[in-house]
Amino acid sequence: MRGKKRVWEIIILMKKKSKRYSEAVKGLEKNKVYPLEEAIAGLKKMPCAKFDETVDLYFNLGVDTKQTDQFVRGSAVLPHGTGKVLKILVFCKGENERLAREAGADYVGSQELIDKINSGWLDFDVAIASPDMMKDLSRLGKVLGPRGLMPNPKSGTVTTDPVKAINDFKKGKVEFKMDKAANVSVRIGKASFDEKKLYENAQIAIEAVLKVKPAAVKGQYIKNAVISKTMSPGLRIDWSKFVV
Repeated sequence: MRGKKRVWEIIILMKKKSKRYSEAVKGLEKNKVYPLEEAIAGLKKMPCAKFDETVDLYFNLGVDTKQTDQFVRGSAVLPHGTGKVLKILVFCKGENERLAREAGADYVGSQELIDKINSGWLDFDVAIASPDMMKDLSRLGKVLGPRGLMPNPKSGTVTTDPVKAINDFKKGKVEFKMDKAANVSVRIGKASFDEKKLYENAQIAIEAVLKVKPAAVKGQYIKNAVISKTMSPGLRIDWSKFVV
């Protein structure tokens, strides 16, 4: 009973929009689908929070989440980065350790890092691994998997070239994957970015999501796409012009 009461308290709090949020929705047309340029311009005009808000794209996909051949996962290298400095960890041995350190990885090692993570340490944003480390990393699946930190060949984080992977993330690589409700979110920058940078980052992100459309998907792939800041309402966007 207590748990149910807490759920309702959260719902009530969510319905109490802040003054800034209420100001932001003024002038928005309900259910309107905005051209991307117009949506970004609209976000830039909205009241700002007291911090540099993140700008994200959200997609709702027309896929069957029960079918393994319709799972969506991918990555994109944003031309202007995300505005966040990432802490990069690399699981590797031998010569790759030296190369990874020289490339600017924050943490480099093998068994000692595995033991540290098993003890509860998770102070990093990206984990990269050489293929020979994956057998040892399997025991971390339950820890890193739910947090989106488990290295994966499909996202380029299991690689024989850790230097390239490190450089890609430093340049602005982002990873994305579908959740259980067929939703995908992609960070494309900060509210302080100018409109041109946000547009170019958004374009690459949209094209990346379109590129990984599973062959088994029939009918409409992207059902809805929205752009928003951390504390702002979302604006539905027209993504169709980016279909190749």
